[in-house]
Amino acid sequence: MRPTARPGSASLEEGWRCLGNWSKRRPPAEAVKRGAAAVRTFEEMKEPDDQDTDEEKSVTSKSDGKKSLRSSKSESRSPVQEDDTFLEDATDETFTEGEESYLEEDSDEERLEGSLSSFQYDDLQSTRVSQQTPAPAVEEAEEEVKKKISESFFYDYMELASMPFVTLDSDIPLDLLTLVHSFGYDCRKRANLQLLDNSIAIYIAGNQLIFLNLKTKEQIYLRSSSGEGIGVIGVHPHKTYFTVAEKGSFPDIIIYEYPSLRPYRILRDGTEKGYAYVNFNYSGTLLASVGSNPDYTLTIWNWKEEQPILRTKAFSQEVFKVTFNPDNEEQLTTSGSGHIKFWEMAFTFTGLKLQGSLGRFGKTTTTDIEGYMELPDGKVLSGSEWGNMLLWEGGLIKVELCRGTSKSCHNGPINQIMLDEGEVITVGSDGCVRIWDFETIDTADIIDETGLLEIEPINELQVDKNVNLFSMIKMSETGNNFWLAQDANGAIWKLDLSFSNITQDPECLFSFHSGAVEAVAVSPLTYLMATTALDCSVRIYDFASKTLLTQMKFKQGGTALVWVPRMVNFTGAEIIVGFEDGVVRILELYDPKGLTIFVGRKKISDADIRLKQVFKPHTARVTALAYERDGEILATGSKDQTVFFFEVERDYKPIGYINTPGPVCQLMWSPMSHLESTLLIICENGYILEAPLPTINLEEDDHDVVSYEIKDMCLKCFHFSSVKSKILRSIEIEKRERQRKLKEKIREERRNKLAAEMGEDGEKEFQEEEEEEEEEEEEEPLPEIFIPSTPSPILCGFYSEPGKFWVSLFGIETEPIPEDIEDPKAYSIENARRKREHDKLMKEVEEIKARKREQIKALRTKFCKLLEMNEELPMHMQFKRTDFDVDSKIRAEMHRRTAFKIQQVEKELAWEKEKHELGLKKLKNRYKSKPGDDYEDPKDLQAIKEAQVYMGDFNLKTAPDYKIPEHMRINAAKKEEELGHLDSLVHGNKRYMNKCILSLRDLKVAVVEEIQCLVQELKNIQSTLHVSKHIPIPQIPQIHPEEVPEKRFQYDEETLLNFKQQHMKSDDEKSPGVEQTGSGGPGGGFLKLSSGKDGDLTTRDSMSRSSKASTLSLDIPKYMEFEKAEPTDVELEIMKRDEIKHVYMQQYLVNRVKELIVTFDAELRLLRHQKLKLDTQMKLSDLHHVTLFQEILLLKNFEKQENILQERVNSLDKEEQYMQWKINETLKEMEEKKNEITKLQEQEKALYAGFQTAIGENNKFANFLMKVLKKKIKRVKKKEVEGDADEDEESEESSEEESSLESDEDESESEDEVFDDSICPTNCDVALFELTLQLREKRLDIEEALVEEKKVVDNLKKEYDTLSKKVKIVATNLNAAEEALEAYQREKQQRLNELLVVIPLKLHQIEYVVFGEIPSDLSGTLVFSNHALRQLQERIRELQEENSKQQKLNKEWRERRKQLIREKREMTKTIHKMEETVRQLMISKFGRVVNLEALQTLSVNTTLEELKIRKLRKELANAKEMKMWEEKIAQMRWELMMKTKEHTRKLYQMNDLCIEKKKLDSRLNTLQNQQGNAFQSLREADVVAREEVTELIQLQAERISALKEEIALLRRKGGLILPPIRSPQEKEMQPADL
Repeated sequence: MRPTARPGSASLEEGWRCLGNWSKRRPPAEAVKRGAAAVRTFEEMKEPDDQDTDEEKSVTSKSDGKKSLRSSKSESRSPVQEDDTFLEDATDETFTEGEESYLEEDSDEERLEGSLSSFQYDDLQSTRVSQQTPAPAVEEAEEEVKKKISESFFYDYMELASMPFVTLDSDIPLDLLTLVHSFGYDCRKRANLQLLDNSIAIYIAGNQLIFLNLKTKEQIYLRSSSGEGIGVIGVHPHKTYFTVAEKGSFPDIIIYEYPSLRPYRILRDGTEKGYAYVNFNYSGTLLASVGSNPDYTLTIWNWKEEQPILRTKAFSQEVFKVTFNPDNEEQLTTSGSGHIKFWEMAFTFTGLKLQGSLGRFGKTTTTDIEGYMELPDGKVLSGSEWGNMLLWEGGLIKVELCRGTSKSCHNGPINQIMLDEGEVITVGSDGCVRIWDFETIDTADIIDETGLLEIEPINELQVDKNVNLFSMIKMSETGNNFWLAQDANGAIWKLDLSFSNITQDPECLFSFHSGAVEAVAVSPLTYLMATTALDCSVRIYDFASKTLLTQMKFKQGGTALVWVPRMVNFTGAEIIVGFEDGVVRILELYDPKGLTIFVGRKKISDADIRLKQVFKPHTARVTALAYERDGEILATGSKDQTVFFFEVERDYKPIGYINTPGPVCQLMWSPMSHLESTLLIICENGYILEAPLPTINLEEDDHDVVSYEIKDMCLKCFHFSSVKSKILRSIEIEKRERQRKLKEKIREERRNKLAAEMGEDGEKEFQEEEEEEEEEEEEEPLPEIFIPSTPSPILCGFYSEPGKFWVSLFGIETEPIPEDIEDPKAYSIENARRKREHDKLMKEVEEIKARKREQIKALRTKFCKLLEMNEELPMHMQFKRTDFDVDSKIRAEMHRRTAFKIQQVEKELAWEKEKHELGLKKLKNRYKSKPGDDYEDPKDLQAIKEAQVYMGDFNLKTAPDYKIPEHMRINAAKKEEELGHLDSLVHGNKRYMNKCILSLRDLKVAVVEEIQCLVQELKNIQSTLHVSKHIPIPQIPQIHPEEVPEKRFQYDEETLLNFKQQHMKSDDEKSPGVEQTGSGGPGGGFLKLSSGKDGDLTTRDSMSRSSKASTLSLDIPKYMEFEKAEPTDVELEIMKRDEIKHVYMQQYLVNRVKELIVTFDAELRLLRHQKLKLDTQMKLSDLHHVTLFQEILLLKNFEKQENILQERVNSLDKEEQYMQWKINETLKEMEEKKNEITKLQEQEKALYAGFQTAIGENNKFANFLMKVLKKKIKRVKKKEVEGDADEDEESEESSEEESSLESDEDESESEDEVFDDSICPTNCDVALFELTLQLREKRLDIEEALVEEKKVVDNLKKEYDTLSKKVKIVATNLNAAEEALEAYQREKQQRLNELLVVIPLKLHQIEYVVFGEIPSDLSGTLVFSNHALRQLQERIRELQEENSKQQKLNKEWRERRKQLIREKREMTKTIHKMEETVRQLMISKFGRVVNLEALQTLSVNTTLEELKIRKLRKELANAKEMKMWEEKIAQMRWELMMKTKEHTRKLYQMNDLCIEKKKLDSRLNTLQNQQGNAFQSLREADVVAREEVTELIQLQAERISALKEEIALLRRKGGLILPPIRSPQEKEMQPADL
């Protein structure tokens, strides 16, 4: 079939394309190479009406488009051809125009904003400059680049974001589709979870960057700029910017500003196809990016200037990650597939370069490295594929870290390593997060040749089962240690890594499909949506409320899904899903509380899925499901090239299947507009089948069906192949036809002209010229028709109207382009031929080697069988092992060569051996030396720990004053963990016992087979012996049916046929006897037949074995039929010897049978004993399970209140620590102030000492100058104003505080003496007088500073007193809270003690007896385990020893106490003497005894303290009132929001009504116009008739011209006779191409 261009169908075609391709500004490069995909409409038995013929224009535009790849500078965005486009005209012009527009768009993208970023690759830059840009233009561009980009410059997001493509002649709006909510998440993309603040997370989902509010669950979207996806994202350290690294052809890195989300900078030409990772340095000034396949380019960017600083190729394989060293920004690290590389930015003589050092694994196996971390000292800690950590130093592995007993750190690859608060955190694909000690890792070193160092994690967290943690990011919440984790299996988790008593369990915030969604279906009744994917899950979403209702897991991934129509299930609560393994399941959505059909939207907890029906119609993945329009038949398609039909009304009874020529990709039933119900079957390989409705045979039973294949169904088959070459050929034919007509017209005009001018002579001359032109003209051959071998795959299709359907094909086939030879080392033609010959020869040699190996393998197998047979013979008949050697010299030569090679290797490794022996000796000597002073024996530490834990108060748990230790406090989580551990132990024991039973059953089978062989051999022996010498043959044990229950369901074709015959006989015969016989046939005959067949097989095997064994072990003579003759003496002797040997073998075989039976019975008794013990343990475990379950229920009731109390204790503890910290800070500040006061006093003393030195000794003005220095004057405080001078004022006595030196001097001087210090006395040194005045100023400054410091100290003392009081209050509250928590724990323990625990005991375990009998009341007894009882008994002995030691110590300390009492008496006397001295000094000083503490108390300002307390109370009342008003405001805001929502909903309803009114008005106007145009139909009919006559005339003219050409060919000698040219109507009458 060929495409049909229908006028007026452009809007429908373009509308479908817009819906199907919502993404791109430009297509990928592959679309240009392959050509755009086509969606075509097909009509049966028709040809296209018209075709474009402008081929030359198409070729020209194509070549011009290629030339404009790097030269176009147009800023307009031309439309671009998409991968999936609709073609109306089957010409090449469409494709060439699309390619031209793409190339122009590519050039525009590379030149857009060229002034901001001019860096390109060196080779591309040099090429472009040399070809396109003249020298002055280059200089101008460089000057523009040097200009710094403005800090306030931003790009326009709407110009960058990818928009949907709509053709120019379409009226479809760009905002026809709007993204409302995304349920997707690329969970397997690296670092695809970032935080911008505490509530906003960002991640990639397809072409969108999603901003998710973790609190409100709202989403904001940013579209990709390239339209081909986003490679990776990154966040600036200051959270003010984030990067979006795109994918596509030379993609960009766009840096957005947060929170405005405006594009801030664009980094161009960093890689070819996509980015794998981006990372900012610690200061945020640089950005590192690494590309993905194929270039893996590492680039360091000055991103604010949009300029690359350094660029190099990171590695030749895939690179996963690149990061800056946070402690040294000149160092970077990259890791990836099988490598890790360490980079450094270094200055060389050629400038700044990136120098990389590849990490060498050495003896360690090469591994892919996903996670790593740079340590502060330059070392790097990385993960591995097997879960251990590798510590790198200097490019080499220093040590490999593992857990105890060489257990790996994680069960699988380590995906991320981080350093947080001095602890190393590792994230593994096993779903575990483990915390390690940083110091242990940083100082780790190898201790033996294995290179392993065993360490244990500090804490660990198992998130959940089937969790693959890929990355984590910390949430910056004050006081919490919450993390967000990316699960590669499709989830986002919130983890609490505080590891305390109030640690929260892991919380799954969001769940997604882990991979591409394979199918989606929408409910016909409600706002529900069902999806399935290859992650083996089926999910139900409520897209109105944007929530996930429920999901169901399976063992295989889902591949197809359809919501069952309401005509099949009225409630609309069923979906049908196809899976990878060919299974089809019907699932029902229901309410689990009421078990009613789910028909509307419910809450999450009120919806669930259950399996309703399942069947397997296919052997490969199910690709399509479709219900017939009346809902009577279900059709399923699969990759196994079959379509299966089911009758829906009869519980999906299978009707049959049909085979298809290719894998099925879509099924489509015809709509109601078609007269007949047909099924459109679309295959991937270009075939389309149309199948009628299958006939349903209601009388036929399933048991009578031999095969479900439907062979008599009438199918229509369509095969689509490329028609491009046919179109080109038809275009060329039409072109030549037009040229021929034009030439004929010119000739006719010339003939008429010559005839008019010359008459008959002109007619002759014209004929001669025409004959010469015919001889000169030679037609060129027409283009060949090319049909590609592999047609375009079909994407989808649908019915349009009766007899027509639309199909979407992927790609347009082009003629194969020869592959260019680019490799300079490619083989020449001769070398290629030699290489083929060499490969052929090598292949033959390899085949010969393989045949030889097979022969050797067969001989080796035969030889092993001979050895086994030899071992089965009696010892005296066995060959020695050396007897099998063909030539002993060969084996001796092999041993000699092996010994020689070993000797050579020992010589080569002698030096290494001696070196390592010396190293080992030195290590032993070193570790034998004396340990350090701070060394502590681990045994002592363990003993101290046990003493602290166990050697305390051994109160019973039932005691009222029992205090629960911290480590023994239990909660529901611990009990659930204990319950899970118990279940795993029970499961393990049962599994082990089942294995033992199965192995014993297998042993019995082997023993029975061996006994059968022995019995058969025994019978063969007894056949040669006399009956009198026969020994009774042992009975062969039987395998009972209950011992092999799996064989109960084994059957073969013969068994089924027998069962069928017996069943038919039982139905035909009605007599009781026959019924009884028939009933016995099917019931027991089935098992008997199958078991008998097995027994026959076993007997046959045993017979063959016994026959072989007897053939090898015994040489039983076969007597030939001779005439009877008397045996000779020799023959009698031989017969006697044979008889003795046979008697011995008979007895040996019987003993062997008994030995086998006895051995098996012993094994059976032993297993029975173990089974009884296991039964006892299982009963005990069941009792323990019940107890644990009761404890869990009880603990869950206590959990909420306990958490509240624990949180109060923690908050009070934090408050106390904070207050204590403030007190310490206050004391520290007071100490600093006191030190400053001391320094000032020292300065004052130094000032006086300097004054005394300056005046010298025997200075007559010394007293005067001293008075001047000590004089107290009032000073105006200095103002900090420019230009003000210091003014001296008249001094007055103002301060009563004096220094110690001043007070001492004032005592000796007269206070009444008055002098003038403004005038220097006569004969006094003026310089000395001026110095005295300067020193006085300094003294006054020091005194003022002393006063200020003392005031500060007083204030600090008051603050200290206030804080001390608050600390006491907080401590009191904390003690009360701890007591409340302890009381609650005690109450919980008492409730746990009330639970009844069943402990079965044997009589010898009960030691509580009264008068030799067990008392009836055992309520006062205690139950101990033997281990605990032995510990108590051992503790008694230890206490006795400790008692003797304590007695000795008591005696010693008594003597010590006596001595201390004597010393106390002496000290008391001394204290009395000192108190008397103090009292006398007080009386002499104050006149009476003064209480110094009372003085300090009186110095406190009580009024001020009361005012402070009143102020605090007032602030508390105001805070409560503010909180109340804030709650009222929040309530009013919520009410306002609800009113706004209601108002908006009503506006939407009004808008819908207005739209509907508008549609009705337009429909009414259309109807009125149609009634008015009814009278114009006759004119239109005339036009149509005239067009048909015109077409008929044209067809007749074409037929005439064809006949003329055929006549001209027949006239020529040797001319080819072409088939007659048919009209388009005749071509349409041909059958479809199959």
